[in-house]
Amino acid sequence: MAQPGVPGGPSHVLELPCGETVSARSLDLGLREFECSCGARHAVVMDAHPIARFVPEFLVEVLRETIETDDEFESFSTPHLLAMVAEEFPEEVASTDCSEDGQVGYALVWVADFDSRRLHEVVVELVVELMEHAVSHAEDGTALSEFEERMAEFDVETFVEEYRDQRDFEDEYDTAI
Repeated sequence: MAQPGVPGGPSHVLELPCGETVSARSLDLGLREFECSCGARHAVVMDAHPIARFVPEFLVEVLRETIETDDEFESFSTPHLLAMVAEEFPEEVASTDCSEDGQVGYALVWVADFDSRRLHEVVVELVVELMEHAVSHAEDGTALSEFEERMAEFDVETFVEEYRDQRDFEDEYDTAI
């Protein structure tokens, strides 16, 4: 049954961590964040967004080759990445499954209490932790110490700034580097 003001039936409404609500139908595929009526900017990620939004393609391929998934997804993907974020920040990430709403163009959407730049930093930090965990299981004892040494020099904020500049996040048509 159609709801008033929403042609075509019910839409998924996300209750945001700030207390406001947003209709999934108001979130288009090119959206990375929006200014909420609470005054904050909230990051938006959809399952249709590539992991390369956050890290370079070569790293995406390494993650996919290395991480085995045990779910309906063929390989490590954006839903896995955002599940990590939601696990780390359960009170700061709202999500909904829109897979039965053919009008939105995506199946899953996440909205964070922080802006897209902070979300990008969180994702990179979590990927580094994931990589460190994987390296710690390597048979080569020097691999972990070498990884930790390199990561001591790695600055997440600088990486995110440079990556976002290279990807040109000013519009919805950013391309892989």
